[in-house]
Amino acid sequence: MMLSVAETRQDGWTVLHVCGELDLVSSPTVRQHVHEAVAAGHRDLVLDLSGVQFCDSSGVGVLIASRRLLRSCRGRLRLILPSRGAEEGSHVNRVLAALGVRRLFEVYADAGSATGEGARPLSA
Repeated sequence: MMLSVAETRQDGWTVLHVCGELDLVSSPTVRQHVHEAVAAGHRDLVLDLSGVQFCDSSGVGVLIASRRLLRSCRGRLRLILPSRGAEEGSHVNRVLAALGVRRLFEVYADAGSATGEGARPLSA
């Protein structure tokens, strides 16, 4: 399955909508989009992973590198997990939890909750 990334803006945040499989072959595409957003001056970034059906360790590496990049420039990174994400466990959520890195990310149910004033992340 091919990966696609679409960029939108919502309430001052840049939202990257990622669809497909986030793996060794496709993860450089996501990395490139994150770097381009930061280079354009967008420091508040949401990665919408609701369209991701599969994520391997390369995909997790991109998420961790994105977090590190945004922290280094005093930005913020938030994730949207696929529907039923943190509550019932999406594939991405299970991979992050299995690798022990889920707690590193602020996870939200949808773009509205991730970008809204007073946004509260889902529990790990």
